[in-house]
Amino acid sequence: MRTTRALKPIQTTKNVENFLSCTEEGQPLSPMARKFHEPESNVYIIIVIGFQTQINPEVVKANLVDTFLKQPRFSCLQVADEKNGGQLKWVRTEVDLDNHVKVPSPDLNQVESADMYVEDYVSNLSRTKISMSIPMWDLHLLNIRTSKAESVGILRVHHSIGDGVSLMSLFMSCSRKVSDPDALPTLPTSKKPKPCSSSGGFLQHFIRLFSVLLIYWNTLVDVVMFLITILFLDDTKTPLKGPSGVGSTPRRIVHRIVSLDDVKLVKNAMNATINDVMVGVTQAALSRYLNRKYAGKNKKGGGGAAGSSNLPKNIRLRATSFVNLRPYLGNEVISETMKSSSDVKLGNLIGYVLFPFTIALQEDALDYVRSAKATGKRKKATLEPIYTYFMAKTFNKFFGSKWGSFPTQTTLWFSNVPGPQEEITCFGHQVAYIAPTCYGQPNALMIHVVSYANKINIILSVDEGIVPDPHQLCDDLEESLKLIKDAVIYKGLVDCNVY
Repeated sequence: MRTTRALKPIQTTKNVENFLSCTEEGQPLSPMARKFHEPESNVYIIIVIGFQTQINPEVVKANLVDTFLKQPRFSCLQVADEKNGGQLKWVRTEVDLDNHVKVPSPDLNQVESADMYVEDYVSNLSRTKISMSIPMWDLHLLNIRTSKAESVGILRVHHSIGDGVSLMSLFMSCSRKVSDPDALPTLPTSKKPKPCSSSGGFLQHFIRLFSVLLIYWNTLVDVVMFLITILFLDDTKTPLKGPSGVGSTPRRIVHRIVSLDDVKLVKNAMNATINDVMVGVTQAALSRYLNRKYAGKNKKGGGGAAGSSNLPKNIRLRATSFVNLRPYLGNEVISETMKSSSDVKLGNLIGYVLFPFTIALQEDALDYVRSAKATGKRKKATLEPIYTYFMAKTFNKFFGSKWGSFPTQTTLWFSNVPGPQEEITCFGHQVAYIAPTCYGQPNALMIHVVSYANKINIILSVDEGIVPDPHQLCDDLEESLKLIKDAVIYKGLVDCNVY
């Protein structure tokens, strides 16, 4: 077994501390942070990390002092400011790690299934909240061997502390490459847009003008659709649509690991993005899942046929899809060569779009990816995520966070966060998988996609009263990817010999 060791300090620690710093002590929470305290969106991020070795709790605690506790938001209380109408503000405090790091000792003789024990443990966490008398995070270390890992760590953080990208950046700063124990891992970075040349003929200037006008037109359409949705346009009532108040219900959190190479195969063959492929896979899986549910209902009524479409026509099913409003933070951002950290914004710098999903049984499996690609391209040509971000800030500031809450009219939340590009260790423990998700959101279903080395993990957070069989939905996701990949190969869109 590989022995664990304390994280070797590197000169980037100070830079990481700076670029992950929260607002100064005494300042109020941002409007977006306050939004995550509303009853229907009191959201926690929960990150399940599988390790290939047993966890050494003392090593973890020692490293937390030099990493997490260097970040002010992990060392701040969120206290009501009576002088400012009870608005929450950040207040520094001394952190007792024993209040945050939990090391349960289950009786392994009484555990029938280690996988189910961990799944139930995480589900039970979703039934509880972290006391506001301490900084709102905790870490649970389970030295229990599962089918995917030798041990499991569970980090729970209230969403007011930061969004998925900022927490991924913090996690990366605590990690090192397996291939080079002194080197920080890398994240995919967004490509810088090519600067527009001032030269060019009339046609080029016309195309630029048309592109700008198209973006503003699309934004206007999306803003109107957003307002209509908030006022009265609800998604179709399907077996996946949760009722009002679903944000306060416990969640069952499951995940399924698939091959990143398979996803890249489809991506390259269809000239798409990783996100296009995963949205296409999700559309196919939800269509399969709902068709099965409606088939069961039709059989009870004397109808329904196996292998045929039992889906109602014109299902409106949309996702609240989150968009990072900052460039992806790669290795260079937290390296010692970083000159300035003042321009990097962390916390909750996210917007969202209302992303329509196509729900139908397609004869050509590639149509799911084609529709996802077309919708994704359309949503990239809009300022909708920026509008929703500033709308939330404005409404929260002037009308209260209840008016700026997340839309409850959509069926699910969808998020895609890039993870490390290579195998990593965290505090000297080699990581087997990363599975981040949320609970407390006002939807019965959340689908989260994260990449790690040569794998992609698809994580579901479900209300079991609405989605009682999340493992079946995982099967549908895995099978849908296989069908789409097989269709690519069958149609000769990829060289089978190379694959």
